[in-house]
Amino acid sequence: MTSVFSKKDFLATNWFTLEKLIQFVSGVFIVPKIFSALGTVDIGKLKFVEAVLGMFTPLFFLGLSAICIREIVFHPKRSQLILANAFYLRLFSWILIALGVFLYFNFTESSPLKALYFIITLSYLFKLTDVFEYYLLAKKWTKIIFFTKIISLIIIVSLQYYGVQNQLDVTYFAKLIVLDFFIQGLLYVLILKHYDHLQFKKWLFSWTLSKSLLKMSFPLIVSNSLIMFYITIDELFLKYYIGDHANGVFGSVQFLVTALSWNIGFSIVGALYPSLAESYKNDLKLYIQKIKRLIKIMFVLGLIIAVFYTLFGDAILDSYFTENYAEAKTPLLVFCWAPLFVFLGMIYEKHLINSNNLQKNVYRFFIGCLSNLVLCYLLIPTWQVTGAAIAVLASHFITNIVYVFIDGKSRRELISIF
Repeated sequence: MTSVFSKKDFLATNWFTLEKLIQFVSGVFIVPKIFSALGTVDIGKLKFVEAVLGMFTPLFFLGLSAICIREIVFHPKRSQLILANAFYLRLFSWILIALGVFLYFNFTESSPLKALYFIITLSYLFKLTDVFEYYLLAKKWTKIIFFTKIISLIIIVSLQYYGVQNQLDVTYFAKLIVLDFFIQGLLYVLILKHYDHLQFKKWLFSWTLSKSLLKMSFPLIVSNSLIMFYITIDELFLKYYIGDHANGVFGSVQFLVTALSWNIGFSIVGALYPSLAESYKNDLKLYIQKIKRLIKIMFVLGLIIAVFYTLFGDAILDSYFTENYAEAKTPLLVFCWAPLFVFLGMIYEKHLINSNNLQKNVYRFFIGCLSNLVLCYLLIPTWQVTGAAIAVLASHFITNIVYVFIDGKSRRELISIF
């Protein structure tokens, strides 16, 4: 890695990877206890609420993360203005969505899940502070992100353990999601203010810049909306055909593959993206070398994850989860191969961002969304949770692999790289 990526790039990746490994260890310790304490039904309810509100995350985040990082790398003197307008845009979007959720559940719908919807919606307000991560990532100061997240993790895991020991209900654990984002945001503000990297006097709203950011991020908003919809499709079908129990079982599979393993690859690609953006702007030959190296690294990582869960998935479920989650064994065996395709898709998306070809992101996720919808309809009624896993895996393969070969220009670029 260090032959094409600088030492600073490598260190940034180390901090990110170490953070995810610590989260992995703590997750293995506490999350199965939470799953077992709450049971498949309550976990299914929480996961369903997160999935439904997750469909709105493209509007909560507005696709600004990679765009802002790229713009800060390209225009460092405008960093404060870029952060300010990203924050204001996301705040305005949150107010509109939160108002919609409040009006819906207070005047239209009477639901036993109303409290969970309100709590998770509130968590997105404090998640606004992750705009500070844009700046830290662009500057490759991932060490600050590491210590901030680990401090928050220690506090939250301690409170989660307290909740398990005292058999507290699902709303308690939902509130900890809010507290986690609040702690991280507070620490970001305190640290950046201490080092004088946060200058609120320069946080002016600019219609011109805001419109420019939204115009650049719009394809990401659309593609991310398609992503969230086709990820949520499975939970909707499982809820309709089987119930909360099935979502709880599938939630354990998603936790093991996505929360524990998937995020490691996401952190590596995210940490190295500023380096990719710099090379794309200044040295295309080096950029191609970095893309080639990153593809190899992520392919190996995806393969390791798939083989690990294939060999040890059953033992992990037997050792750390109750018998209610035994149904997750076959779905886990299927879904564990998803990171292999998703990691490669992450790299492809970063390339599309650098080359201003984000409309292709919309096309590929539309195809993936449609394929997942059809497969869920065909497979879940018969194969249940296993059918959901097959549908998601197949849609990831179509979105991240098949599309690249269908698109002529992308196929030629891939051939030239190798």
